[in-house]
Amino acid sequence: MSLLIVLAALAFLMVVAYRGYSVILFAPVAAMGAVLLTDPSLVAPMFTGLFMDKMVGFLKLYFPVFLLGAVFGKLIEMSGFSKSIVAATIKLVGAQRAILSIVLVCAVLTYGGVSLFVVVFAVYPFAAELFRQSDIPKRLIPGTIALGAFTFTMDALPGTPQIQNIIPTAFFGTTAWAAPVLGTLGGVFILALGMTYLEWRRRVAVRNGDGYASGVELRNEPEPFRGDRLAHPFIAVLPLLLVGVANFLFTRWIPQLYGASHEFVPSVIGNPAPVVQDVARIAAIWAVQGALLVGILTVLAFAWKPVAASFAEGTKSAVNGAMLASMNTASEYGFGAVIAALPGFLVVADALGAIPNPLVNQAVSITVLAGITGSASGGLSIALAAMGDTFIANAQAYGIPMDVLHRVASMASGGMDTLPHNGAVITLLAVTGLTHRQSYKDIFAITIIKTLAVFFIIAVFYATGWV
Repeated sequence: MSLLIVLAALAFLMVVAYRGYSVILFAPVAAMGAVLLTDPSLVAPMFTGLFMDKMVGFLKLYFPVFLLGAVFGKLIEMSGFSKSIVAATIKLVGAQRAILSIVLVCAVLTYGGVSLFVVVFAVYPFAAELFRQSDIPKRLIPGTIALGAFTFTMDALPGTPQIQNIIPTAFFGTTAWAAPVLGTLGGVFILALGMTYLEWRRRVAVRNGDGYASGVELRNEPEPFRGDRLAHPFIAVLPLLLVGVANFLFTRWIPQLYGASHEFVPSVIGNPAPVVQDVARIAAIWAVQGALLVGILTVLAFAWKPVAASFAEGTKSAVNGAMLASMNTASEYGFGAVIAALPGFLVVADALGAIPNPLVNQAVSITVLAGITGSASGGLSIALAAMGDTFIANAQAYGIPMDVLHRVASMASGGMDTLPHNGAVITLLAVTGLTHRQSYKDIFAITIIKTLAVFFIIAVFYATGWV
């Protein structure tokens, strides 16, 4: 019964998300409904002590990133930089390669360390402009951004700084460059199949006579450029490049400047306790915030005139978008924390341990837990904390290198995590102004391809021994 309760809560949240209802409202309803059916006395304590604690904790860490990312994306749009880059891209690669262009832009930013959520805000203006000029249905934008930002550069390619590739290092004693051959092959597999699928969807749309606005109500459309002439493409792309470079540099400089932790006394009146900041935990977030500020200042420096004309209204809509996206994601994050604390979740975790093959066992366990919690990093952390020692012991018994264990764990976390209730999916759809009904099937197709890639690299390892 405890297992059925967990599955029912998960199914309920996925259905309401798919049908377009607010996750901010229904994530706590689903979570507390599951708690009510498990132990009614825990509803109030679990809501305040776990759901709200995790939700507020997420906002405390990530709301500034959502806010700065939304403002950065809006300024890129208002400055005309998105239009300039799109015009240059069409001239360089042709309108028929619009999908590949957006995938590569997302990939470069993600591999450069830019947060997945920031990539969504920053790339959407380019994607909307490029798809409109190429007359590709807008409903394909979420799947395109998902392929570029949520897949091979998130956890497959060796060296990616995304958290899904960093978490396993603490458990397996590996580095971010673990299993470079398998990771690269997995990345190529995802990119090739993903592009094949998206191009097939584009060709079907062309045959059916579908254009940019076909089948959707156009919402959250980029503001029209109000300047007299477009910036040079190099100037237009400079803010994006500086965000990636600044993020890279700040990630290394901040720990050197502050050390592992930093404390300060908040007031000279009275005798307040010092505030201690764990810099090691927060440095990556500070780095992203600093990098986005660099990007925002760069846009303002090169395009003050067109931006100033609608700065107040533009930033107001950016703030509203950031609040909605961050609250959606935070609410879903709280849901995942509550579900992971219920007995039914433990039943799932224990049942997964019965799979005999160590790599398949690890892959299935992590991707299932990531799917249930709706979070790649959340499912990965829970699985490794609960079963990491078992994974290591089984791998050692079969002579499997820790690097392979790392790469399989990392890629598996980004498999079925992108179910309809996933925070990144909800954010992506909110930013693009689309619904699950209109665009989720393309995201789900990318999810299937990403999940298959994990078993592809497992097969390659057993067939060749490559690492």
